Amino acid sequence: MRVLLFTGKGGVGKTSVAAATAVRAAELGHRTMIISTDPAHSLGDSLDLELGQSATQVRQNLWAHEVSALHETERHWQKLHDYATKVFATQGLDDVVAEEVANPPGMDEVASLMWIKHYAERDEHDLLVVDCAPTGETLQLLMFPDAARWWLEKIFPWQRRAMKVARPMLRRMVDVPLPSDEVMASLQDLVLDIEGMKKVLIDTSVTSVRLVLNLEKMVIKEAKRAFTYLSLFGYVTDAVIVNRRLPAKISDPLLRSWSDIQKRYQQEVEQSFQPLPIFQVPLFDEEVVGERMLRKMGQAIYGSADPSQKFYEGTSQRMQKEGSEYTLVLSVPFADKEAIELSRQDGELFVTLGNYRRDISLPRVLASRQTLGAKIEDGELKIRFGK
Repeated sequence: MRVLLFTGKGGVGKTSVAAATAVRAAELGHRTMIISTDPAHSLGDSLDLELGQSATQVRQNLWAHEVSALHETERHWQKLHDYATKVFATQGLDDVVAEEVANPPGMDEVASLMWIKHYAERDEHDLLVVDCAPTGETLQLLMFPDAARWWLEKIFPWQRRAMKVARPMLRRMVDVPLPSDEVMASLQDLVLDIEGMKKVLIDTSVTSVRLVLNLEKMVIKEAKRAFTYLSLFGYVTDAVIVNRRLPAKISDPLLRSWSDIQKRYQQEVEQSFQPLPIFQVPLFDEEVVGERMLRKMGQAIYGSADPSQKFYEGTSQRMQKEGSEYTLVLSVPFADKEAIELSRQDGELFVTLGNYRRDISLPRVLASRQTLGAKIEDGELKIRFGK
């Protein structure tokens, strides 16, 4: 099964592009599922259908699913939810309010991750299209498995052992209910599920990211940052989709001015994102809502190409050997050397870029060597290791 993740700055039309991709793929005979991880679901609005808490068949070969965080929490993580509700209730919150507050921020995204894993394991579809949240939320979603794995490996074993020893004493000292072994086990299962999901998402034979943007300065800057962070964490972007492109010939002075601006930014996009293929989507003369217009958009984007294919295959991480030295190469397009910080602890390398940090478990051949230096060259971070 192929997995396509669509993301972009809020308002660029990523939901429409994702839905158009799904409609086009279904039209070509691929059994296609599209799900929304955006807390502010608009997938049903785009399809002009009412979507429920389970998959809804839209047409032949096409199903759609808007994930409910509350429903998924109750279904999968009831022990965690019940424990959180008790904690908030002991702090004086009304039972109903405590029930609501017990659903932590980001649960929509985590619940959606579980559905990506679920559909991948069932393998009942040829293509899974994921309408992601706007860029910032998507980056947090995709980086979460790394943080969860680190917590599970470094903190959880110690915390669980400490809780077993201290629980009897703490119960007499605090009025907050302490997590039971069952709650701790449920939390561990959740983190392991998320780690399993990460394996699906970074499998380049399965998953690709597609960036949706408009030809505007702020949008392009955010798309570039997203491309950098996605590459750093091992996600492969296989296409850029430029939405709402104005016609080349326009008589109206105002629109002609905007068309000229778009032409200028189009050159920047082509130079910045090469060698990625760049698809153009025209500004339609009516709103893109419903299957008819989504089919029209899908054909405009892909033409005769199959939207489920891989339009670009690249590697975001590789290792080279030169004599007795090794070089770890990470893809970091658009990144400045000054913006990157490196640190090591035992067999782990920490790469910090802006607000994000990646924890890389070094292979044995690198873990036993010293870090000799690093440099950025042609959009790649090259870290040298030696004796």
